[in-house]
Amino acid sequence: MSRVVVAVGASSGIGRVVAREFARRGDRLVLAARAPQALEEVRAECAAEGAEALVVPTDITAPGALEALAAAAVDRFGRIDVWAHTAAVTAYGRFDLLPGRVFDQVVRTDLLAAAEAARVALRHFRSTGSGTLVLTGSVLGHITAPYMSCYVAAKWGLTGLVRSLQQEVRDAPDIHVCLVSPGSVDTPIYQRAANHLGLVGRPPPPIAAPERAARAIVGCVERPRREVSVGRLNPLMRLGFTCLPGLYDVLVGPLMRRLGLADEAVAAHDGVVFTPDPGSESVRGGWLPDLGNVLHTAATLPATIGARVLRRAR
Repeated sequence: MSRVVVAVGASSGIGRVVAREFARRGDRLVLAARAPQALEEVRAECAAEGAEALVVPTDITAPGALEALAAAAVDRFGRIDVWAHTAAVTAYGRFDLLPGRVFDQVVRTDLLAAAEAARVALRHFRSTGSGTLVLTGSVLGHITAPYMSCYVAAKWGLTGLVRSLQQEVRDAPDIHVCLVSPGSVDTPIYQRAANHLGLVGRPPPPIAAPERAARAIVGCVERPRREVSVGRLNPLMRLGFTCLPGLYDVLVGPLMRRLGLADEAVAAHDGVVFTPDPGSESVRGGWLPDLGNVLHTAATLPATIGARVLRRAR
C-alpha cells in the first residue's frame, strides 16, 4: 500500500529530490514550501513518476501553518505515514555583526519550526499508532564553525531535540524519529544564505550530491535508524572536535576561510531568510557536475552527431 508523505522543503535542494524519490516508490505526497510556482513544478515531476501530489504553499514560521498543513494532508489522503522535514535557511556573519533579526529567523526556521513540525507529526502518529518522522540535521549539529553561529546553534538544538524525542517514543514501537545529518551538499543553500560577512559562502569539500542525502532520508523510512551521517569526512571532523578540541579550534578558522568562503566580495543582504526567491528553487547549487545530465548527454551524443552529419549530407 502506498504511503502518504508530507515533504516539507520540497521546492529545492534535498527536499525536491526526496519528493521525487518517494514518487518513484508510488507514494502519495503533500508538498510544502514557501514558493508556489516551484512546488507546482515538483508536483509535475512527481506526476511524471505516476504519483499523486498535493501542493500546500507553507511558511513554516507562521503560527498555525504546520497544523494547517497536516490538516490538508489528512483531508486529502486520510492520514499521514511519513513526515520528511528538510526546510532550512542559513546566514554568514561574525556573531556580533550579524543582525539579531537574521540570527533569530534562522533559529526560528531551522529549530523552532522543525520542533513544531515534530509536535504536529507526533501528535498525529500517536493518534494512529504509527508513523515515521525524519528531520534533517547537519554535521554542524555535532561540531562548530565560525561565521555560521545561527545555523550551528539551530542544528545543535535540533540534534538534542531529536535525541529527546527518540527517548520519548520508546513506548510506541511503530513510531520512529530519525535524524539525517549531511555535511557539505551541492544545493543552493549557500547562494541563498543571508550574508553579512562580506565574502561569498561555499560548501567546503568533500561535497555530496543531494541525491545521496535524499536516499538517506528515504532509507530511514524504509529501515528506521536513529541517525544517518552523509559525508565522508563527518566522522573524522566529529572525532577531532571531541578528542582534540584545542587543535580543532586552531585549524577550523583558517580552513573555513580557505575552503568555506570564496574570495568574491558581496554586499550585505538577507538572502532567502525572510522571503523566498523563486529563481533559486533548484536542486543543485552548481558545485558538482550533474552526473545524470552528463550521462544523458553522453548517451544522446552519437544520435545528435549522426543527425548533423545527415543534414550536412543533404
